[in-house]
Amino acid sequence: SGPVQSRMEFPSGYGSHLPSYSVPSGHYSQVPSKAAASHLDNQYRANYYPTYYSAPAQNVMTPSVGTNVLNTQESQQLYNKTPAHTVGSAEGPIQGAISSASYLHTSAQQSYSAFGNHYSTSVSSSVASQGFPLNSDHYTMPMVPSAMYPNVSYPPVAAGSVYGQVFTSQTLPAVGQFKETNTFSSQSTSVPHSLQQHVPVGYNTTLTTISSAQSTQDSLCRNLTGSVAKVNNQINTGGIDSSQPVHSVSQSVLFTKPGAGTSASSAVISSVRTPAPSLSSQPQSSPSVTQSSELALQEGMQYGGYVNNQASSAPAPLSSSSDDEEEDEEDEEAAIDSSSTTSSASPVLNNYDALEGGGYPETRSVTSSPVPAPSVPQTSKASKPFGYGYPTLQPGYQNAAPPAPVQPNNPGHHPGFQHYPQQYPGVNQLSSSLGGLSLQHSQQPESLRPVNLTQDRNILPVSSVPAPVPNLNSDLRKLNCSPDSFRCTLTNIPQTQALLNKAKLPLGLLLHPFRDLTQLPVITSSTIVRCRSCRTYINPFVSFIDQRRWKCNLCYRVNDVPEEFMYNPLTRSYGEPHKRPEVQNSTVEFIASSDYMLRPPQPAVYLFVLDVSHNAVEAGYLTIVCQSLLENLDKLPGDSRTRIGFITFDSTVQFYNLQEGLSQPQMLIVSDIDDIFLPTPDSLLVNLHESKELIKDLLNALPNMFTNTRETHSALGPALQAAFKLMSPTGGRISVFQTQLPSLGAGLLHSREDPNQRSSTKVVQHLGPATDFYKKLALDCSGQQTAVDLFLLSSQYSDLASLACMSKYSAGCIYYYPSFHRSHNPAQAEKLQKDLKRYLTRKIGFEAVMRIRCTKGLSIHTFHGNFFVRSTDLLSLANVNPDAGFAVQMSIEESLTDTSLVCFQTALLYTSSKGERRIRVHTLCLPVVSSLADVYAGADVQAVVCLLANMAVDRSVSSSLSDARDALVNAVVDSLAAYMSTASNLQQSMLIAPNSLKLFPLYILALLKQKAFRTGTSTRLDDRVYAMCQMKSQPLVHLMKMIHPNLYRIDKLIDESTIHVNDRVVPQPPLQKLSAEKLTREGAFLMDCGSIFYIWIGKNCSNNFIKDVLGYPNYASVPQKMTQLPEVDALSSERTRSFISWLRDSRPLSPVLQVIKDENPAKTDFFQHLIEDRTEAAFSYYEFLLNIQQQICK
Repeated sequence: SGPVQSRMEFPSGYGSHLPSYSVPSGHYSQVPSKAAASHLDNQYRANYYPTYYSAPAQNVMTPSVGTNVLNTQESQQLYNKTPAHTVGSAEGPIQGAISSASYLHTSAQQSYSAFGNHYSTSVSSSVASQGFPLNSDHYTMPMVPSAMYPNVSYPPVAAGSVYGQVFTSQTLPAVGQFKETNTFSSQSTSVPHSLQQHVPVGYNTTLTTISSAQSTQDSLCRNLTGSVAKVNNQINTGGIDSSQPVHSVSQSVLFTKPGAGTSASSAVISSVRTPAPSLSSQPQSSPSVTQSSELALQEGMQYGGYVNNQASSAPAPLSSSSDDEEEDEEDEEAAIDSSSTTSSASPVLNNYDALEGGGYPETRSVTSSPVPAPSVPQTSKASKPFGYGYPTLQPGYQNAAPPAPVQPNNPGHHPGFQHYPQQYPGVNQLSSSLGGLSLQHSQQPESLRPVNLTQDRNILPVSSVPAPVPNLNSDLRKLNCSPDSFRCTLTNIPQTQALLNKAKLPLGLLLHPFRDLTQLPVITSSTIVRCRSCRTYINPFVSFIDQRRWKCNLCYRVNDVPEEFMYNPLTRSYGEPHKRPEVQNSTVEFIASSDYMLRPPQPAVYLFVLDVSHNAVEAGYLTIVCQSLLENLDKLPGDSRTRIGFITFDSTVQFYNLQEGLSQPQMLIVSDIDDIFLPTPDSLLVNLHESKELIKDLLNALPNMFTNTRETHSALGPALQAAFKLMSPTGGRISVFQTQLPSLGAGLLHSREDPNQRSSTKVVQHLGPATDFYKKLALDCSGQQTAVDLFLLSSQYSDLASLACMSKYSAGCIYYYPSFHRSHNPAQAEKLQKDLKRYLTRKIGFEAVMRIRCTKGLSIHTFHGNFFVRSTDLLSLANVNPDAGFAVQMSIEESLTDTSLVCFQTALLYTSSKGERRIRVHTLCLPVVSSLADVYAGADVQAVVCLLANMAVDRSVSSSLSDARDALVNAVVDSLAAYMSTASNLQQSMLIAPNSLKLFPLYILALLKQKAFRTGTSTRLDDRVYAMCQMKSQPLVHLMKMIHPNLYRIDKLIDESTIHVNDRVVPQPPLQKLSAEKLTREGAFLMDCGSIFYIWIGKNCSNNFIKDVLGYPNYASVPQKMTQLPEVDALSSERTRSFISWLRDSRPLSPVLQVIKDENPAKTDFFQHLIEDRTEAAFSYYEFLLNIQQQICK
C-alpha cells in the first residue's frame, strides 16, 4: 500500500492544475479565469518561470449554429442534384460551412457554393524543418556540407535527395442557371455579442466583430441558426507530497488512492461571467497591445475551425504611427504579454501570438481614438501612391551615394513628400515585363486548349503531373517558393471575389512548411527585418524605394532599412540590401533571439505510453518497439538535456523509476485508475544520457515482463491523464501505442460498428467521436506544449474516430496498422519497424506557432490539418514534423485591381531539438488577372482536388457521407459548366474542359472510390476514418498517390529510358491508365498507392522475369504472401529493385510491398484501385463523364 497522502479529486477526469472551462454544449473551450492564479510549488519540482501572469476574462462571441437548414433531398440517381431550400441570395461560392457538433466556429465566412450543405470548417497548421540531418539512415544518398559564410549558413544536407517539397487548396461557386444543391458553402453572418466564454490557458485571443457586409457578393449565402448552451466544468486539483517513502516489493510498488490526512494545496476553479475589466486592472509596468474598449471585440479563437472576418486582413496604412509608438509596438511583440495567464501548476506560457508578431496590430482598434498622422499620406485607389505594386528582381544600385530628391509628377501624392528616382521597376515596368497577363489578347496557352473529355480517352500524361508555373517574368519565377513547400489552387489570382465566383473553383493554399530540404539558407544575423505594420518578414518581393527604405509587399507600408542590413555577408560589401540572402531566397530560416521566447527553450522530452494488455502481448508489437528504441536511442533528436520516460497500462497503470543511481528499473503500479496520480514525479522523466543504462535494461526487459498476463482490459484514458500530468511542466511528445478499444476508466469506449453496414450505399454512421474526452485532453496537452502521437495496432474495431482526436487537436500524427500481428502479418511488422526508424530519428520542432499572412484584399478563411487554431491567422503546434501537410482556404475581400501581384507568407516559429528558437519563412508570389480565361489557365488541378478532399472530410463528419459525395460531383459539374458557358460554338453533345482541368473529373472519380468516400464496397469503419485522417494531414505529393495511384509496367524495364541518381541507373517507365484493359497476362505491373506497392503478375508472364526478379522458377511456384524482392544477379532484377528503391526514397514512410497473383486474396484490393473501371457500386470513368455531361445539360 502506498503512503498516506492527500486525496486528489478530478471531477472532469483528465488533468491536474487546470483553469476553468466554460463551453458550449458539445464543444470544448478553455480560458483564463479573471482571478490571479496562486503560486505553488508543483509536485513536479520543475518551475521554469518565477513569475505568473494573470489576465482578465475576455468576451468570446459565438455564432448560433443549426444542424441542417438546407433540407437537401436524395434522388434515386447517384449523382443527381435536387433544388435546395435555402435562405438568402440565389447563388454563391464554395465555403467551409460551420459544423454544428464537432467544431466551434465563429461564422464570418465568404460564401462559396460548390458544396451545398453546411461544409464543416477545420483548421490546419504546419512547422518548418532544418534540412536533412547529418546522418540519414532513411534516405539513401551521400551527405555533403554546404557552403558557409558569415551570418548565413546552409546546414549539411543530402546531396541527392528526391524527398522534400509542399502543396495547397479551397472553395467553389455555383452556376446561376444550374440547380443548387449540395455544395460546400457557408455565409457571412452577424454574430450577436451574446456569450462570454473562457479561452485556453494563456491564449490572449478574443473575437473580432463579424460583419455581414460580405453578403453582397454574387453567391449563395446560407443562414445558420441555432443555439449554443454553456457548460460549467469545475476541476479540483490537489498536490501530492512526493517526499513520502516508496516501498519496493519485488521491484514493484502497488499504489492505492491517496488517503486524506496530509495537507495539499487544491483549487476549485469554476467558470464565471465577469465584466470586462478596465485598463487600470492590468499591471502598470507591462505593455498592453489592446485598450480597454477593445476587449469586447478582438481576434477570435476556437478549437475545431474558425472563420475570419473582414477586419482581420485589412492592412495597415502605408505608414502608421510615430517612431516612438512603433518602438512601443515592437517592444510589445518581443516581450511577454501581460495579458497571458497560467494556472498555478502550468508553468508553460502559451502566448506566442505576441512573439511571432501579430496580424495587423495597427488596424485592430475599434475605438474612436484619433489615428496618428501617417508619415506617408494615403492615396485613393484611383491615385496610386509612389511605388505601389511589386518590383522585379532588384537590378542593383547605380549610385553609391543617396540620389538627389526630385519633385514627384504623381498628382496623388502629397507635394511635400520627397521622391527618389525610380531606378527599380515599379508597377508599370512590371506589368510590361509580365508580357501582358491577359491571355485572351495573346496566343492561347496550352493550359487553355479545349479538351473533349468524352472523345479523348488518353488524357493521362506519361509521367507525373507537374505543378503549373505561375505566369511571372523569369526573375520572379526563379525567386518564387517551391511548389513542394507552398502551392496555390489558382496560380492566377482573380481580381475580385465575383470573378472567383464565376470560375467555380476554390481558392486556397497547400503547405508543407517543415519538410526536409536539401538546401536551406540559415540567417544568423541579430537583426530580423520585418514590416513595422503587418510584421511581414522581408522577402524577395518587397520594393526598395532607395538604399534606406523598403516597402512591404503585403500591406504597402514604407519601412526603414536597418544599418546592419546594409552589409551583405555573401559579398562582404556595403550598401546593397537588395542582395542580402533574405531578399534572394523565398525560403529562409532565421535563428531567433530571446525576443522570440516566452521562456528558455524547452528540452526535447519523449514519453512512451505502451499497451501491455493480453491483446497487445499477443500481437507482439512490444518487441519491435523496444528493439527500434534500442537501435535509435542515440539518434533521438535532442541535446544534453533530452529526457525520456515510460508508462505501461492494462487494467492498471505502471510507471518506471529510472533515476540515476538505481541498480535496476523500478516498476510502480497505480491501481486506482479513477483518481490517477504520479507516485514519484521527480524520477519518472529522466535525463537520457545520465540514465541510459537503466533505460536499456528496461527496454530489454519489457517484451518479456507481460508474456503471461491475463489482463484483457485497457485503461487508456487514465494512462493519458497520467502522461499529461507528467509532461505538463515542460511539454514535449507523447507516443501512445494502443491495440484495442479502451474499456476501463475515463475515456472508455464501446463498439459502434455494425459489420453488416460496411457495404452500405446510403448511410455511413459514427464518423465523429463518441466522446469529447480525447479532444479535451488534446486541448489541455496543446496548452502545455505537448503533442500526442497515436500508433493504433488493431485487429478489431477500436473507434479510431474517437481516439484520433488526441492527435488531431494536439498537432500530433496518427499511424494505423490494421490486422497487425508480428508473425501472422509480417508485412505490417516490417512497416512498423521502418516507420519507427523514421519517426524516432526525423527532425522535430517543439512549442511552435505558424502564422500565414497575405496581401491586402485577401483573407484566410479556414484551416485544415492537425493543430489548434489560436487566432484568425495563427496556428498552435505543440510539435511539428517534416511529414505534416496543411491546407488553407482563402477568400477575396477587396478588389485587387490596384496591384499586379499578390503574395502569401507563412512563418513557422519553433524550438529545435537542440534548443534553438528558429523561424522558417516561405513566401509565394502570384500574378493577378482580370479575365475568366486567365483564371482557368492558372488552375492547379491537383491542388484543387486535395483542397476539396479536405473539405469533403469535414462535410462527411458534420453532415453525411452522401452529402460530401454529392458536393464533390457538383464541384466538377459547376466548374466545367462555368467554363463551357464562356466558350462559343460548343455542341451540347460535347463535354469540354480546359487542358489545365482535363484531369479534374478523373481525380474526383478516384476520390469517390477512395476508402474515405466510397460506398457499396465493404469498408471497415476504422479504415475509412484513417483514410480521412490522412487526407487532412498529408502533403499534396503523398496525398495524390493515395487518391490516384501510379501504374507502371515493369517486365520490360530494360527497354525504358533511364535517369541516373547517385550512380544508380533508374528506369522511367510511362504511366498507365488505371484500367484492367492495360493489364496483360504476359506482363507484370507495379501499382504505387503511396503506402503500399502492389506487383501484379500475369499468368503468362515470362519465366525469365519471374526467375530473375522474383527468384522463383515459374508462375505456379510464386508464394501467396511475398513481401520482398530477392537480390538476383540479373539486369532485370537490378533495374526493378532500383526503380522501386527510387520510388521509396521519395517519401518519408516506407511502403509495404505485396506480390499479387490471380488467386491471391489481395487481388481484390488491387483491382479496387483501377478507378477507370466500373464496379457494382460505382461508375466507370466514361459513365462518370456522361453523368457529368447530363447534369450540365439539365
